[in-house]
Amino acid sequence: MNDEHIHYLPFHALNEFMNSEYRLNVVRLALSALPRLGNEYRAPVDRLTRQYVQVPGFRNSAKAPVPVKARSIAGSFEKSPELVANIVAAWAASLPDLRQKVYDLLVQRGWEVLPPEADRRQLPGFLPTWPRGEDFEVLNNAFKEKYPDSDASSDDVSLMVVWLSGRLPYAVEGEDEDEGEDEHDHSEE
Repeated sequence: MNDEHIHYLPFHALNEFMNSEYRLNVVRLALSALPRLGNEYRAPVDRLTRQYVQVPGFRNSAKAPVPVKARSIAGSFEKSPELVANIVAAWAASLPDLRQKVYDLLVQRGWEVLPPEADRRQLPGFLPTWPRGEDFEVLNNAFKEKYPDSDASSDDVSLMVVWLSGRLPYAVEGEDEDEGEDEHDHSEE
């Protein structure tokens, strides 16, 4: 596959894989972590919060307390790829132990991934394919086997896999190329 045919899904496509309760938990954790993560994470989230989020009683929605603004941000999270990227980046940075463990697991399994500390917010979105034989259940089982003492939830492991790999599991690698080649072969006959 050459670069001109690479297709990315926007970051907010992630919402198709998250239920509303888990989405709200991710937003809450990310917002709570912002003060200790620093301006690199806080400034873009504050800017996007002011831009996309209305919090009743606050002219500047970024100044609202986390419990008050979390629900409003979770709603905007479904519509803004940039907000998703910045919230998930803060969420992942707030969980460095899980981030490293999932990274190590993916590398051990042969996934091509950027280093854990790479700024994935600069990517255009998610690739829509996963390696053949991999899915959330397989990866969560492998994580539990490798890290039996971890208290990470399967949702957290799954989201970290998606974020670190830059991939959403819409298709298996090789399926789209094979289908495209078959169609191309028939059109030349």
